[in-house]
Amino acid sequence: MPEPGGRCHGDLGLGKRQLLKGWPDLWLAAGDAPGLRARPMAAATPPPEPDQTLALPDALLLRVLACLPEPHLTGAASLVCRRWTRLAGRLRRRLAVRDWGFVAHRLPYRFPDLADLDLFPASIAAPTTTAPHAAPAAAPLLTCGAVSLTLDTSADPPLGACRFLDDDALDRGLAAVAASFPNLRRLSATAAAESGGLMAIAGGCPTLQELELHRCTDLALRPVSAFAHLQILRIVAASPALYSTGEAGGVTDIGLTILAHGCKRLVKLELLGCEGSYDGIAAVGRCCAMLEELTIADHRMDGGWLAALAFCGNLKTLRLQGCSRIDDDPGPAEHLGACLTLESLQLHRCQLRDRRALHALFLVCEGAREIQVQNCWGLEDDMFALVGLCRRVKFLSLERCSLLTTHGLESVVTSWSDLQSLEVVSCNKIKDEEITPALSELFSNLKELKWRPDNKSLLAASLVGTGMGKKGRVFFKRQILPAHQRIKGKVLNYSAGVAA
Repeated sequence: MPEPGGRCHGDLGLGKRQLLKGWPDLWLAAGDAPGLRARPMAAATPPPEPDQTLALPDALLLRVLACLPEPHLTGAASLVCRRWTRLAGRLRRRLAVRDWGFVAHRLPYRFPDLADLDLFPASIAAPTTTAPHAAPAAAPLLTCGAVSLTLDTSADPPLGACRFLDDDALDRGLAAVAASFPNLRRLSATAAAESGGLMAIAGGCPTLQELELHRCTDLALRPVSAFAHLQILRIVAASPALYSTGEAGGVTDIGLTILAHGCKRLVKLELLGCEGSYDGIAAVGRCCAMLEELTIADHRMDGGWLAALAFCGNLKTLRLQGCSRIDDDPGPAEHLGACLTLESLQLHRCQLRDRRALHALFLVCEGAREIQVQNCWGLEDDMFALVGLCRRVKFLSLERCSLLTTHGLESVVTSWSDLQSLEVVSCNKIKDEEITPALSELFSNLKELKWRPDNKSLLAASLVGTGMGKKGRVFFKRQILPAHQRIKGKVLNYSAGVAA
């Protein structure tokens, strides 16, 4: 800008090159228009310091990187340079792949020593639009965990099926994994119609101990018998509504019998969405003599399967999750039997409205020492009274059982002489003011007590010792200040020596 006198900075005559006061890094040549031909001053760049880690051998640097937490190792440390990226990949033991093309090409070179590999997210085919010239993001996605479903806004309902890669691509990927990871311990994958990929895994990964199969059918369970050291098996049955499969069904008694005869060293078995009946569960109990933990989630089994649990001679934990029904026809009580070695019964998100089925369940599990009920529906006082059939309970956990009252809880827990631990969380009909002397005496004899039945109790427990949560007329007491006292309506001001 020109000065008030009409002269510009270039006419000040202060030298050929002048430093602009507001721009310390720009110089202005004499005779140039101000601001038009300003050139940056060449800053002196210090030479880069040499990388001190280049002198360290890979073995020593690996020992240093191994001390980092896993989030730092997979995050900032792997971005330092290519060498650190390569070394951090050698230390990676657990990985979830989301691109199937990465499995066959770069996975063995980027992470050569994996022990836990999750291929299920990568086996889901990318959603494609039906119109040839449609925008790439035309179809919205509904994502739950590792599963993404395409929503068709023009359909009713708009929820589409989860589409997977073709079987040939799945088998080629599994064969590449089998050839590159001989020390693999855990694998999560999608089952193909053919068994070539799983057979390659069984031959190339002899130390595999845990296997998780999605979209599983009876035929897909045939190669399971080739895994000699398999101890943990999780089966997610194929559902036509979710996986758009053309098969008549998922896992039935045929598939349960196949895995029972092929996996005799199983210790933990999870069945999600499986069909079957008494025969399939009985085959598992007879053949898998080492089975200690059984999880049944969202089952579609025929009536009578509860009685087959008596064949599980070493079962210690039974877990039911997301079951809309327990057993439609459990049969006569004298034919049910019991799991004599059972220690823990866990019910999560189950419908407990069928009194006959619940009675049969507690008869089979009458020896349980630990019972957990979380987020279950229909557990009223008369239904909860059936828990009293289990006479040796030492630990009871109730969470979000909104229909259970204090009287219903007391009628059961006071009858257990071995009870040592009790947890009651978010059971809104259980009130603190309804606790009887008998229940108070029981609480005093427990080794562990977690008592938060409703929001009010939760608030009271969190405010213990703070002095809050009391009535206003009691809590906000008149405090006697050093210089002022209120006596019978008169205020004495000792600092001024005047009585008001």
